[in-house]
Amino acid sequence: MQITQTVSEDLRRQFTVTFPASELDSRVTKRLEEMKGKVNLKGFRPGKAPVSFLKKQYGKSVMGEVVQAAVDEGSARAISDNQLKPAIQPRIEPVGDVQQVVDGKADLQFTVTVDLMPDFTTTDVSKLVVERLVADVPDGEVDEALDRIAKQTRGYTTRPEGEAAQKDDTVVIDYAGSIDGVPFEGGKGEDANLTLGSGQFIPGFEEQLIGAKAGDNVDVKVAFPADYHAAELAGKDAVFAVTVKEVKAPDELVINDDLAVKIGMTDLATLKDRIRDQIKDDYTRASRLHLKRRILDALDNSHSFPLPPAMVDSEFTNIWAQVEAELKREGKTAADEGSTEEEMREEYRRIAERRVRLGLVLGKIGEQNGITVAGEEVQRAIMTRARQFPGQEQQVFEFYSKNPQAQAEIRAPLFEDKVVDFIAELAQVNDKKVDKETLFNDPDDIPESIKAS
Repeated sequence: MQITQTVSEDLRRQFTVTFPASELDSRVTKRLEEMKGKVNLKGFRPGKAPVSFLKKQYGKSVMGEVVQAAVDEGSARAISDNQLKPAIQPRIEPVGDVQQVVDGKADLQFTVTVDLMPDFTTTDVSKLVVERLVADVPDGEVDEALDRIAKQTRGYTTRPEGEAAQKDDTVVIDYAGSIDGVPFEGGKGEDANLTLGSGQFIPGFEEQLIGAKAGDNVDVKVAFPADYHAAELAGKDAVFAVTVKEVKAPDELVINDDLAVKIGMTDLATLKDRIRDQIKDDYTRASRLHLKRRILDALDNSHSFPLPPAMVDSEFTNIWAQVEAELKREGKTAADEGSTEEEMREEYRRIAERRVRLGLVLGKIGEQNGITVAGEEVQRAIMTRARQFPGQEQQVFEFYSKNPQAQAEIRAPLFEDKVVDFIAELAQVNDKKVDKETLFNDPDDIPESIKAS
């Protein structure tokens, strides 16, 4: 075996590895010798068939195994002999006609391209200064939550015959929709309970049933929204033939211990405490999301080093595929987004570079500080994911259990969050009071005036 370095760049090395045909033939012969005692051939006693005969029978298949083993050995030697630390799986490409190699008529030659991990120094995270957005829980938020729970759990009583439906009443209806007189799929229902004003049906539907009485037949005329999820219905006018079968008025809204017991609490005070804790948890999660974004921004701004090209290319390819799929799903082009494809590609390549840079920085900080994700943490995350698919929990769990790549996709965000939490404990974190709306905004949507303050 001969290994020759052909490319030496900042973060890339390439080698040409050559195995002479004679060496491959020797390895095939050795492998066939090992097989002799295990192969039964007609006309030969066990273990007595000559290697030359075995080579005619099994030579090509054994050569295939030998070639694969040689490729693995050569690529591993190229990396270990040069003490390289690959950033991703090395790329191996054959040189010449592989069939000629398998036929024993040519040397095996291939290239090994290795993208290297960059050597960089991480910033002192204790010197990072970041803001954490925080907000006070409004006094009336617990009461608003109690009111929503009471409305969701209250009962309904059938209105006397002849009484008209009012907003917040529930009507029991049969309906059949059509466009230009032609029924459409999914436009029919029976004994549907619809609370008027809930927004459960498309805009304009519920309002036309206010004032209807049990036994009425109403033609409800509506237009499907232009962005309706079913493209064949989007933007079209429709008529629903509705039969009102029952009108039910909501019972009096009562917030007391009975309400708490109804949803599994011991009393109203306990229910209020539980609601208050949940609201605080929601505020804390939103605050942490903004803090995480500020930490990642600070890390990105404080690190500058060459990135492995293949890692950036791979990340960009994944991002761009999602962008193209989204544009296709929405029937849009780059022009609809006020840009050109070239400009969008440049923007998303910068995003890919940021993701790769942050991934390397977080990985190194985690490694330097012994941060790991335990197997039990991964299993808990898998179980949480499985519960998102009721009735298919076992299949989801088995999928992740048997798929190391899928497990890695679960492990990665857990590791990232642990490193971010570690940094948050050491960095100087300054709390900034904001209103609830700002706190629950997406970090990308925070006004520049707040970001800069």
